[in-house]
Amino acid sequence: MPVLTTVTLGDAPLTPAEVVAVARHDARVAVSDAALARTAETRALIERLADDPQPHYGISTGFGALATTFIAPDRRRQLQASLIRSHAAGTGPEVEREVVRALQLLRLQTLATGRTGVRPVVVDTYAAMLNAGITPIVHEYGSLGCSGDLAPLSHIALAALGEGPVRTADGTKVDAADAMAAAGIRPLVLEEKEGLALINGTDGMLGMLALALADLDTLLATADLAAALSVESQLGTDAVFAADLMALRPQSGQAVSAAHLRHALADSPIVASHRDPAVCTRVQDAYSLRCSPQVHGAARDTLDHARTVAERELASAVDNPVVTPDGRVESNGNFHGAPVAYVLDFLAIAVADVASISERRTDRALDRTRSNGLPPFLADEVGVDSGLMIAQYAAAGIVSELKRLAVPASVDSIPSSAMQEDHVSMGWAAARKLRRAIDGLARVLAIEVVTGCRALDLRAPLQPAPVTGAVRDLVRTVVEGPGPDRFVAPDLEAATQLVVSGEVARTAFGPAAERTSAVARTNDTESVRSSADLRSSAAPFEGEQA
Repeated sequence: MPVLTTVTLGDAPLTPAEVVAVARHDARVAVSDAALARTAETRALIERLADDPQPHYGISTGFGALATTFIAPDRRRQLQASLIRSHAAGTGPEVEREVVRALQLLRLQTLATGRTGVRPVVVDTYAAMLNAGITPIVHEYGSLGCSGDLAPLSHIALAALGEGPVRTADGTKVDAADAMAAAGIRPLVLEEKEGLALINGTDGMLGMLALALADLDTLLATADLAAALSVESQLGTDAVFAADLMALRPQSGQAVSAAHLRHALADSPIVASHRDPAVCTRVQDAYSLRCSPQVHGAARDTLDHARTVAERELASAVDNPVVTPDGRVESNGNFHGAPVAYVLDFLAIAVADVASISERRTDRALDRTRSNGLPPFLADEVGVDSGLMIAQYAAAGIVSELKRLAVPASVDSIPSSAMQEDHVSMGWAAARKLRRAIDGLARVLAIEVVTGCRALDLRAPLQPAPVTGAVRDLVRTVVEGPGPDRFVAPDLEAATQLVVSGEVARTAFGPAAERTSAVARTNDTESVRSSADLRSSAAPFEGEQA
């Protein structure tokens, strides 16, 4: 899919792909004139309330447990600045640049809805910082996911005030004031309500969810290809992936994964060599081979559910208090991150399971009692060489870690703010561990791809399918074929980069690798289709004959 170069905010909710374009690929942002007009209109309402002698939360009062404390007009600018400075209390390592840019972008989108009551200059300042590549330093710890991602968003806001450290477009660490001056951006002086509007949101966890959706689209396609390599090189059968068998259990993700496997294994001389029952007497393949579409497909369906939640959250205006379309200023609890936190945890479970089945397929290839004729550990000189023995150890160690990362963060609420905020989502923590899990999955899949490609070579003179052969040739550009033992770590790292970049998936499936598993997805309002209809939705892969 082409990378977007400019993303416009204010006329429609952002899509996950647009979030990725800005956060990961440095697309520029623009704010529509209609959005700036809405922002000015609601700001006028806030200014009228600021002059009201009756207290209004977040406008003329303190915050959180201090919500009943009235603040005099001459102290309100100090109140806003103090809010940001005190809440910018993150600690630990720096968060990745793409995560911070997603955080900035999603807060900007909410500001552009006109539901927060900030001045248009606040919207313009956030957009200008993104376009200048000014990335505030945000830390690993500090957010409980309610009231939103307070500490991370406060570090963004602090930089907009011209305070605290930032990184420039080239990664240099400088003071925010210097970066703003170099970019010609005037630091903000916050007025009533604006401090709260800059920090009450689920933007950090949502940004990481959007990035995870893109990563997992690629990795689940790669998982299907890796499974095909294992099935083929271990002399497994492709018959179990037939479309009519998939239609008997109309799970949409399963149908997509099975279609990928059929496509990858099509016209394989290796598969054809043992299709005759007189040649192959095995009745069934092991679950890790035979049930790959069921496991990968369940992960796809989980990803689709997470995408639905992300799209709903991207269509939200999360702030407290919020300015309603009819002009009321109302307190609410929409900043609670539970909807996002749950699916982040759900995805971590799916990631762990996809990695687990991948590692089992790798292990089978290295075990001479289960690999159907391959040498032990795919070693060159058995007894002298160890082959890929320890590569499997690495995969096993990662899978063990992924199981621990699959323990949900969203059940671990802990009270804060003098018991005013007595139930929190831990969505930020769920997102952070998911990012680590996704990195682990990519490495486990890379190990299976390296193993499968080596095993294919060892089946010579039999040749692999056109698709798996093309992937093998791609891998051979960075990893040598079978031979005496050599330094393995660089090979695994190079293969991991091919996986993460999407090159493996694109080589196998072309543009279809960039589709989401929403191929068989239904709208929220669509009724459940009958089994007969779903049989037809077990569609063949593009170009595949039914």
